[in-house]
Amino acid sequence: MARALVPIFVLFAAAITQASVVRQFPPFERLELLENPNQRLTPRADEDTYRLPNNTEPISYDVTISTNVHTGETGFSGTVVITLEVIENSEIIVVHARQLANFSATIRQADGQGNDIALEYTQDIDREFLKFFANGVTFTAGTKWLLTIKYEGNLRTDNGGFYLSTYTDENGATKYLATTQFESTDARHAFPCYDEPAKRANFTITIHHDPSYNVISNMPVNEAKTSSGVTSFEPTPKMPSYLIAFIVSEFVYSNGELNDLPQRVFSRKGTEHEQEWALTTGMLVEKRLSGYFNVPFALPKLDQAAMPDFAAGAMENWGLATYREEYLLYNTENSTVDTQTNIATIEAHEDAHMWFGDLVAIEWWSYLWLKEGFATLFENLAVDLAYPEWDIFQTFHAANYQRALITDANPNARPLTYFVEKPSEIGLLYDGISYAKGGSVLDMWRHALTNKVFQRGLHNYLEANKFSSANETDLFDAIALAAREENFPVKATIGEMFSSWTRQGGVPLLTVERNYDDGSFTIKQEQYTDDKNYESSMLWYVPINYAVHSSPDFRNTMATHYLLKEKEMTVGDAKTNKDDWLILNKQSTGYYRVNYDSKNWQLITEGLISRPHKIHPRNRAQLISDLYRFASSGRVPHGTLLQLLTYLPKEDQYAPWSAANTVITLFNRYLGSDSAFGNFQFYVNHLVNEQYDKFGVNDVHGEQHLAKYTRNVVINVACLAGLESCLKETKDKLQTLVDNGTPIEANLQAPVYCNGLKQANDETFDFVYNKLMNSNDQAERRLLISALGCAQSSKQLEKYVSSSIDKSNKLRTQERYTILSPTYSRGEVGLLVCIDFLLENWEAYGNLNAGFGGGNPLYSDIIGMSAYVVTDSQKAKLQELVDKVKGSAFVPSTLQSSVDDNIQANMDWLSANREPIISWVSSFRNGSPAISASILAMALCLLASKLF
Repeated sequence: MARALVPIFVLFAAAITQASVVRQFPPFERLELLENPNQRLTPRADEDTYRLPNNTEPISYDVTISTNVHTGETGFSGTVVITLEVIENSEIIVVHARQLANFSATIRQADGQGNDIALEYTQDIDREFLKFFANGVTFTAGTKWLLTIKYEGNLRTDNGGFYLSTYTDENGATKYLATTQFESTDARHAFPCYDEPAKRANFTITIHHDPSYNVISNMPVNEAKTSSGVTSFEPTPKMPSYLIAFIVSEFVYSNGELNDLPQRVFSRKGTEHEQEWALTTGMLVEKRLSGYFNVPFALPKLDQAAMPDFAAGAMENWGLATYREEYLLYNTENSTVDTQTNIATIEAHEDAHMWFGDLVAIEWWSYLWLKEGFATLFENLAVDLAYPEWDIFQTFHAANYQRALITDANPNARPLTYFVEKPSEIGLLYDGISYAKGGSVLDMWRHALTNKVFQRGLHNYLEANKFSSANETDLFDAIALAAREENFPVKATIGEMFSSWTRQGGVPLLTVERNYDDGSFTIKQEQYTDDKNYESSMLWYVPINYAVHSSPDFRNTMATHYLLKEKEMTVGDAKTNKDDWLILNKQSTGYYRVNYDSKNWQLITEGLISRPHKIHPRNRAQLISDLYRFASSGRVPHGTLLQLLTYLPKEDQYAPWSAANTVITLFNRYLGSDSAFGNFQFYVNHLVNEQYDKFGVNDVHGEQHLAKYTRNVVINVACLAGLESCLKETKDKLQTLVDNGTPIEANLQAPVYCNGLKQANDETFDFVYNKLMNSNDQAERRLLISALGCAQSSKQLEKYVSSSIDKSNKLRTQERYTILSPTYSRGEVGLLVCIDFLLENWEAYGNLNAGFGGGNPLYSDIIGMSAYVVTDSQKAKLQELVDKVKGSAFVPSTLQSSVDDNIQANMDWLSANREPIISWVSSFRNGSPAISASILAMALCLLASKLF
């Protein structure tokens, strides 16, 4: 059969010659890097340390806080009694405090001897140190003391620390609540403390509040010490301060119990009916996690709470995880499969933290990946164990895995383990490296070493370090022990292999050259960057496996070969047939990219066109993603990618269509105003027409979970290609909702709203706009905020973006700065509307509250818009805005250079990529190679039907 496919080679030979210029990827593919620049932060010897001195250690805290939040009052008062041990003789005791005031403090010996000693204090505002001392008093090593601090503070309004949140109840009344978000350094805002992750202690929390309110915290209520208006909790196990949480509210809950663990889900009144999915999933996920680790959940209960205002997506407070409402509440009638999946994976992420981060803390924030990487892995693995029919790792591959590879393509990408000290530096670590790369690298080793070894290694790690803190070496030692216990041979020490991935940044590129005479192949490794001419000496210990056409078995993902931190190796025992395709990295579990010689790319494309199902869906997705990177960086001809994509009419899986959608959408963004854009649309129409006809625009009850994701991608690609049936059917569905009130099926709302609004009149637009303003469903609001930006009428979009600064409307604080991005990212009309809006309203927009941890929205959106500038006229228009805001307090002095860099990267991309893409798709439309490919595809189908 393979010999009959040789004519495809002619199509490859006709591909456009690679340009010699250096390729740079467009900045809207690098938004992760814009948000987290990963600047190398080298400590200087002359700087004061931001770490607490180690002269004292906390043993326990007794925290009492009084609040009148029921009235909306922000002031609160507190008393904290810290039992501490003196480690070395000292005259001062140092703790953290942020935005607290009116301190008074006393200290006495913990054994009850002696009297209270009044303390004086000084504050180091920059380092947020509170230093206590008494004249003539030295605290002797080995002694224990009770430090009592009284203080006052104010609830914050930026969703950080101990903060105020509001919502409107079913009767239209404004309700107030007080809640917490302490990671990474905000426990010090609620009470003075040793606010570092390794400073574990026991905490007893007592809250004074209005009797009409209730309080929840990490531990169960201590009934003996609780009375009307006073809620006290049982002491916690030893834990870090950033994991403490308490919520003072009128929340209601649902409860259940599984695996001998009581669980509850809390939310505002009126949403009780939306708690069931989170409760059920939470119980099942906890059971799967504790079973996988063979380590029971350590606390006597587990609560999940949905917050009306929450800057983070969710937070793993031990025993009381908190979430945005849209990530915990599920309405069986209106919520989408995307919401259902998000709730399951985000809940699994936070539950995984109950072991990785809570039971075992990280020694310091430099090891953030050690908890966030595991949580990212288990948000998928736990859901896969709970709902195996979902095939959730396709979404992992489409999201986190790709995000990591893109982020890590920066030549200056930081390592996973990375020195930080200041709070501002710590914040930079919450990025695609710690989360997505951490999860991807861990998943690679789970497969390479086998799940059995990996699972036992995690058990060893958790048991050895529980109620304590750990670093990466502790993990490596635990997995090495597991390998010995399971008699599993390893090619080098676990520490050597793993540290090559944690202590240096970047991602490998493997280049495969086949010997078609003897069946062997050679693998070379180098650091992958978007600049093919970049040189690096970095090498990794790379686990390898492979599948071939004559034995297309992708099930066993254990490594069969290793590149042992060497430049290249030859696999001489492969004995592959010269007509076989060869694919490395089964199921795309290894964290690296793979390039092949031109003949093997030809064989892979032939295999995809004839029998795509023989290649694993995640490998099909990665072939597309890798080829896009290689074509756009000048490593392979663009025709190699464009020809491979012609197999898509036979593709029905989510991960490959997600990868294809990324490529098509990016090409569309650059070529949308090109005179030959119609040829590109013709090509995309050819790719998507058959699958659009199959999936349609109607939801199908009982179909496989990911089919609903795939349908939405196919609809968006079909409408982008201008497929008349797609444009008509999405417009009709939206119009039927407006005219007759006929609901759009929940799972079709995102593509129908977006593509319908592209064609909407003012009446239809206003209908959707008002629907947003009046909705109390946070997931629906997020969907509508995104969809309204799809409109292509300047008048409609002007109304929409102006709503961001109209304080009389019903947008929530954290929604106002999310309006512009879905508008300027949907095309030139929206981009120009946003620029014009900011030219007139830049001060008002710059004054929006960006929320906890957020940058100024004016600066963020100017940088974001520059990532979508692809013409000289757009560049000139944006420059007007930059000139107007330069020098203001809202933007840094680097604004101009950042904007210039982004725009130049886009222009460079167009210079390098436009001509070969347009040339190829134009030839495709004109029948060469389109006719050849079509005839060949039919011949292949006929041949396959006879042979198989």
